[in-house]
Amino acid sequence: MNVEITSRMSGTKLDKWNTLMAETGLKTTDLPNRTVLVWDEDELIASGSRDKNILKQLAVSPRHQGEDLLSKVITELRRDAFEDGYHHLFIYTKPQNRFIFSSLFFYPIAETDKVLVMENKRNGIESYLNTLPEKSEEKTVGAIVMNCNPFTLGHQYLIEKAASECDRVYIFVLSEEGDVFSAKDRFEMVKLGTSHLSNVTVLQTGPYLISAATFPTYFLKDRDNADEVLCDIDIEIFLKHFVPRLAITRRYVGTEPLSPMTNTYNEALKKKLPSTGIEFKEIERKEVDGTPVSASAVRRLIKEGDIETLKTIVPATTMDYLKSNDLI
Repeated sequence: MNVEITSRMSGTKLDKWNTLMAETGLKTTDLPNRTVLVWDEDELIASGSRDKNILKQLAVSPRHQGEDLLSKVITELRRDAFEDGYHHLFIYTKPQNRFIFSSLFFYPIAETDKVLVMENKRNGIESYLNTLPEKSEEKTVGAIVMNCNPFTLGHQYLIEKAASECDRVYIFVLSEEGDVFSAKDRFEMVKLGTSHLSNVTVLQTGPYLISAATFPTYFLKDRDNADEVLCDIDIEIFLKHFVPRLAITRRYVGTEPLSPMTNTYNEALKKKLPSTGIEFKEIERKEVDGTPVSASAVRRLIKEGDIETLKTIVPATTMDYLKSNDLI
């Protein structure tokens, strides 16, 4: 038996990996960053992959079940991830696989009927929640989850609206690193743009509120709608962990005329939250000169160097931050 780990697969090796994925019912739409391959001479008998801190496409040949190969794959993926600086690992899998991964020291975070999310840190999410403020005793507690890539007048308008209607508002800024503005930059821009609101607290999501960029779909059946499955598990994490920790009573979103994915998410929130006792508030998106304000428009204007138009759709705090950090 031979074990290797690779960043690139091609030719016969890739063909055999695709065959193993097909035999175990997993999809191969995107090639992962790192892959463990377990060989019995020239037969690929097990494999597992990693994209940053997410383990995925874990497969054992049907002809080699019961040989403890999955444990070997996980051990190699853990070692490789740790060497790469990733110590907090996640698995997204089918709910029926809970026992398998529990035996390999992964712990459940949340699940729906189609997906189970697990992490390799016992009480990992509880440790994160303990970094949040103490539970508010205020009556109306709102929450907004934002990417803010970067922070616009539209984001500010939504937050100001929520702040005017709630005793306390928690803004959760996605901690995932993006390809334009860093998590640190986005978080700082939100803090600066809301500093005039005394009842607003800006927090980071940590790794627990999921983005479409990181949600793996390799284990879903063809008939499953990946966007809806992502929304369902993200909402479940929010309801199971964030709501009780901060006594949240209301969730705010802005209308979404531009992004089908975000609109799907808003519709899922609208359907799910009221039945759990959480009020859903959808606020009409702010417009400037008849055009909805969007972060994508801001990024386009920055790329085009149109600073004068940019000034009309971002707060002064964002402009100052972009200039002082050489981001424009």
